[in-house]
Amino acid sequence: PKRKPRRRGPEVIQPQTKGAYNSNDAIKSHIHGVEVFKKDPKWAKSMRDLGFGSVLAFHPDGLSRGTSVFVSLSDETENKAVLKGKAASHYSFNKGTSTMNYPSSIMGYVALLRQTHMDAEWYAESGNKSFYDESLEAWNSQQDLPQIFDTRGKLNFMRADKLGDEFNKQFIIKGSGDEYQNLDWIKTSNAPIILPLNFPKAYDVSDAYDAMQVSLAQMKHWELAPTNPSALFKAGMTVALTTDGLRNKKEFMSNLKKAIKYGLGEEDAMKALTITPAQLLKVDDRLGSLEEGKLANFVVASGSPFANGTKIYQNWIQGKKYEVNPMPQDEISGNYELKIDDQRYKLSIMGSPDKPKFKVMLNDSIELKSSGSYKDDWISLSFSTDKSNKATIQLSGMKSGKNLKGEGSLGDGSWTSWEATYTSDTKAGKKKPEKKMEKVMDIGEVIYPFVSYGSTTLAETEEILFKNATVWTNESQGIVEGMDVLVKDGKIAKVGKNLKARKAREVDATGKHLSPGVIDEHSHIALSGVNDVATVSAMVRMKDAVDHESINMYRQLSGGVVAAQLLHGSANPIGGQSALVKFRWGQTPDRLLIAGADEYIKFALGENVKRSRSSNSIRYPQTRMGVEQVYMDAFTRAVEYGDAWNKYAKEGGVKPRRDLALEALLEIVNKDRFITCHSYIQSEITMLMRMAEKFGFRVNTFTHILEGYKVADKMAKHGAGGSTFADWWAYKFEVYEAIPHNPSLMTEQGVTVAVNSDNAEMARRLNQEAAKAVKYGGMSEEEALKMVTLNPAKLLHLDKRMGSIKVGKDADIVLWTDNPLSIYAKAEMTLVDGKVMYSMKKDAELRQAIQAERTRLIQKMKAEKKAGGKMQRPYGRPRHSWHCDEILDYQLEASHGH
Repeated sequence: PKRKPRRRGPEVIQPQTKGAYNSNDAIKSHIHGVEVFKKDPKWAKSMRDLGFGSVLAFHPDGLSRGTSVFVSLSDETENKAVLKGKAASHYSFNKGTSTMNYPSSIMGYVALLRQTHMDAEWYAESGNKSFYDESLEAWNSQQDLPQIFDTRGKLNFMRADKLGDEFNKQFIIKGSGDEYQNLDWIKTSNAPIILPLNFPKAYDVSDAYDAMQVSLAQMKHWELAPTNPSALFKAGMTVALTTDGLRNKKEFMSNLKKAIKYGLGEEDAMKALTITPAQLLKVDDRLGSLEEGKLANFVVASGSPFANGTKIYQNWIQGKKYEVNPMPQDEISGNYELKIDDQRYKLSIMGSPDKPKFKVMLNDSIELKSSGSYKDDWISLSFSTDKSNKATIQLSGMKSGKNLKGEGSLGDGSWTSWEATYTSDTKAGKKKPEKKMEKVMDIGEVIYPFVSYGSTTLAETEEILFKNATVWTNESQGIVEGMDVLVKDGKIAKVGKNLKARKAREVDATGKHLSPGVIDEHSHIALSGVNDVATVSAMVRMKDAVDHESINMYRQLSGGVVAAQLLHGSANPIGGQSALVKFRWGQTPDRLLIAGADEYIKFALGENVKRSRSSNSIRYPQTRMGVEQVYMDAFTRAVEYGDAWNKYAKEGGVKPRRDLALEALLEIVNKDRFITCHSYIQSEITMLMRMAEKFGFRVNTFTHILEGYKVADKMAKHGAGGSTFADWWAYKFEVYEAIPHNPSLMTEQGVTVAVNSDNAEMARRLNQEAAKAVKYGGMSEEEALKMVTLNPAKLLHLDKRMGSIKVGKDADIVLWTDNPLSIYAKAEMTLVDGKVMYSMKKDAELRQAIQAERTRLIQKMKAEKKAGGKMQRPYGRPRHSWHCDEILDYQLEASHGH
């Protein structure tokens, strides 16, 4: 049955499914396809006409979608059509018809599936079940079935595989067609792929303004998408093909032929349609190949399955014939010797079997008037016996081998037999040679990442010697002129004067400044999602949402930024776990993460979390006092949770249920995870510090902290740092008392202070944001730059690796054209781990390459239109630079359907 659309309305906190089912409506493992399956004859015929004999059918609703039913496309009753009642277990990153608030993001989808896996394992092994959950019962019963995960895009492909790895499960993953863009990464999954053939149509770029709306990535994907099936096979991956994802399933075969044209082998294509899906579904003992004892499912066609012009005549399913196209008549064209009694004639038949032309000759020189037809393998022929056309012979018969034979009446009405013996081909009747598919030659290359400013090769570690620079060390030497810095093996190898390195590439830095790379303590870029909405969202992980193709990374590299803390939004008192990344442009999400970094989490105070802007919100808390109580309740539960596990470790008994949210909070209490807290008002800042002290830990960082100057002494005593805006104020009521002297005043009280962006555009000029402290607070230039380099490194516990120019630290450095606090300063070169991730020179080359590639692709799409190809309307892919409060407004509006 078709899935009903999700109902929009007020927030829904509790499950709406009646019965003993899971506490979250997005878990629908109790739905079994075989129980809701009903035949659809019209749909079945449309699939038979394409050559399919069986399909896997499931109900596409929820994160856990229950089991599918494997059915034949016969016109038999459901009882006979079902070949396997429970064939596979299905999952997705789409909550479907669930109206519950949580989850509402990719991080939440992953977290709920992760928690449900753990719950199901605990539920199965627990010796003292205090409740019954039909969804978990069903979940556990289907774990031995093939596990199929429906994804959208290569990022979700790998997120699904990583989730499977956590639980020692190999998913069969339904891909999207973009796997070629990170093939080496996709290959590490070892996942069999169910692959749609939904190649994009060319964009109509005949108008210059329309062309501007199409990104380079969209253009390149249009060109390269047909290479995806071939690329996956060449990489040694297991692939099955599906019509799913095509709006018009009739395009399936033409797209498949296009894939073959782009390098897919015909034998590979056939396997992907037959034996491979049979093996994946464990029905290869009954289907997938032409072998004795298997079901009689096969197709009769006019020629090679993938040749141009091939028609399907019959589709046999479970031994029953289904006509798709009329079977053609036998070929009868040729030259014959026609014998009727003792008289001989020359008979020539030309043209196609559907429209034959007959010619009868007497004595090789006299053409007799003749006519004939050929229908349903039955030949009718009549001709005159002389030039007078008075006597007519009428013959009827059929083909016998290469010859023709039958009976007929003579001119005098007598009845006789006749035979036409085949002698040779006729020129008109010769079969034209089959036109071979052209191979595509002129296509572009894959770039990493697959967006503008990507490259065909990744940056490599270099040995570079910067000569005669003004070096901002952030160490005891301070700012030193005429200093050399050697970068080797990704580290800062030497710092001094008159250095030499025979193998190093020398860079003349005379008149330029070299500084540690800028670190953004508070960012939301490079994420596929930012907010989830549970009051306590400690179980969600921003690591599950990292997007390595965010163009904002490249833009920020051009402003000297080398690393950032990617934070959850501020929609809830306790948000999600942070991701600490370096901007390794071109690498995959897992390689952006800073290995060995401490773990962080986002908390929030103020208007956002109490939902003061949303009249539709029913979620607790709705006051600042309620926010405090949320923290008290959450940490009380976390401590009790830890006590329960300690008791179990010592005494045994019933194993406690793992709770990912409480585990994260317990890590805070145990000082294994650290808080970055969205904050504005001094009373709430003080409240959170007091609450933390009750539970024996400290708040690591107050971010935004626009009233920090009022409580800086308390922050210093508590041990909290501050990561603030340089001069944002008055954008909502609770920030009206912000002042631009805030960073300097907190610094004077001994607080470690950073300046952050919380905004993709501002992050490109954090050096200039830091400079404002010199203007307003009288801070020294050196201390000002530390607020975007060394100090955020300290707040993120990375200062032993980053934040200053010191031998042994990571070579995360920036060469500036001027004083880095100057508005005239440009980042000439930005290095991450000793690799040049950005340079003005390479940037200029990339701009030219992008323009040339766009021009080539635009001309190619124009040619496609001229040749009559199907086109699509250009559309832009808007990119928004988010700020915490904008994210909240957007999230609230989206959740209520505004």
